[in-house]
Amino acid sequence: MVNSLCHRDYWAPESNKVAIFKDRVEIYNPGTFPEGLTPEDYIYKEEQSVLRNPLIADVLYKSRDIEKWGSGLKRIYQECKAQNVKVEFKILKTGFMIVFFRTEIEKKTKVTERVPENVPENVPEKRTKVIFKYISKNNKISTKNLSEILQVSEKTVKRDIEKLKEKKLLKRIGADKGGYWKVLKKY
Repeated sequence: MVNSLCHRDYWAPESNKVAIFKDRVEIYNPGTFPEGLTPEDYIYKEEQSVLRNPLIADVLYKSRDIEKWGSGLKRIYQECKAQNVKVEFKILKTGFMIVFFRTEIEKKTKVTERVPENVPENVPEKRTKVIFKYISKNNKISTKNLSEILQVSEKTVKRDIEKLKEKKLLKRIGADKGGYWKVLKKY
């Protein structure tokens, strides 16, 4: 974000933008990339920064929000590589965009638990694994928390749980607030 604010074209009518999607995060800043240069020139070579906003860059450098001019893209790339995050740099006609690709929910949760054999067909197995995993860890987990973990709507989680309850795999003990989940089938 700091790199984006430092290098944007403040004369452009657009503003910096951050767009968050299930599979990626995009950071856009208005203003064309320096002519004749590519992101790779800054990542793999020792290219000097073309300062569009030298006063802003100086303030950010003195406040230690940036290390040195021209190192931002290289540091972003290296950190993403170290964290195994796929990153893409896009030169657009109207500006510059960095795209950080998110890992899949299954990879993040490392679901390995088995699911009971009679799981309803209309509840995807991956969601069922995650639901059982988190209910087993915390039997008071809310459908809202499950929906955030699964990255689906709360309505979808409620529908999935209702189907699991119909198959007598799960049971709710007590009220929505203050109650808890009971797994009825060992797995």
